[in-house]
Amino acid sequence: MNKTKIVSMMSGAVLLLLAATLQSAAPQKDNVMTKEDGMYVVNTTTLGKNVIGYVSATPVKIYIKKDKIVKVEALKNEETPKYMARVKKNLLNKWDGMKVKDAQKMEVDGVTGATFTSDAIKENIKLGLDYYKKHK
Repeated sequence: MNKTKIVSMMSGAVLLLLAATLQSAAPQKDNVMTKEDGMYVVNTTTLGKNVIGYVSATPVKIYIKKDKIVKVEALKNEETPKYMARVKKNLLNKWDGMKVKDAQKMEVDGVTGATFTSDAIKENIKLGLDYYKKHK
């Protein structure tokens, strides 16, 4: 191999190494919080992956606009549909319209008969609101 080819190959290797270094230093999108239609949307799928209800993880999406909770939406889970329906109907709307700082302090009763699911949902909401306050 001649010197020109060696220098060319080494230059290419240095450029690849530099590109890899810059890419790893760039902020990575975490898919926890996005912005949609002027609202922050916090998805607790990864935040609360270890928060288990009666059967499985119970992730939620929290929609926040102007530092107020617009709604909380349950995401796909493996909880018993009958009990999850009760939680959706009687628990998720408790935070609607609240300022985030007030919602973080709020003590909410769970749904009778769906205690584990209720507790997991409440923990996911707490994790999501804490994340929002730290990263908005």
